[in-house]
Amino acid sequence: MVDKAVRLHIGDRVRLKKPHPCGSATWEILRVGADIRIKCEGCGRVVMLSRFDLIKDIREVFVAAPDGDGDGRDV
Repeated sequence: MVDKAVRLHIGDRVRLKKPHPCGSATWEILRVGADIRIKCEGCGRVVMLSRFDLIKDIREVFVAAPDGDGDGRDV
């Protein structure tokens, strides 16, 4: 189970507990806030979920490679 204090950033990828109907279980994070917008890696479907619902369903987080923009992310 993922820590409830997980920090999500745009470009990170997450694996959810249940796969999408297309068969893919990995999603890319497109927007972060009270609601989080994610895009299916398999079919490209975009879904918006509340932060609570998404964090509850995350099984694994793949941190995006740092792009050198100086945002202070620890990778």
